[in-house]
Amino acid sequence: MIINNREYDSNRINYTIRSAIAKDAKDLSVLRVQIDGETENLDREKGEAFIDVTGFEQIIKTDTERPRNLFLVAVVDDRLVGFSRCEGIYLTRFSHKVEFGVCVLKEVWGYGIGKNLLKESISWADSNGIKKMTLNVLETNSKAIKLYKNLGFEIEGVLKRDKILSDGKFYNTVMMGRFNE
Repeated sequence: MIINNREYDSNRINYTIRSAIAKDAKDLSVLRVQIDGETENLDREKGEAFIDVTGFEQIIKTDTERPRNLFLVAVVDDRLVGFSRCEGIYLTRFSHKVEFGVCVLKEVWGYGIGKNLLKESISWADSNGIKKMTLNVLETNSKAIKLYKNLGFEIEGVLKRDKILSDGKFYNTVMMGRFNE
């Protein structure tokens, strides 16, 4: 699905949130690897589950065509700095929900980019009959958990000892959901 572009002005930077387009594929491939290497909050190590340009072109095409998918990018000065996806499940019993994920370059944390990607996704979901949004978050990512709670998500469960981080310790994954009744 496609949304209208939205402009934001936040603490000395201006950025746009818009739907991903085919020409973003190359930048997305590079950006995803960079973001994965900047934080342990995501599921992947840098370079794992690599998606090449063709792979991103296909994801963008699919997400544009499917009514329960949404692929957004955040752009600062014509440079991609983050992205988010909502992916619907196309089995009848799960057709009411989408799964949300977000990635933002560390250098632009604190400007509300992740929050606004999520808010745009929530607005899209609410206006398109999506009854539930789900996401997973690392238990130590307290800022993200607080943001998600502030935007209506609640903790639905915990996957115990779900991830091993660079310190060799196990960490839990928090499963959260937001309901649109």
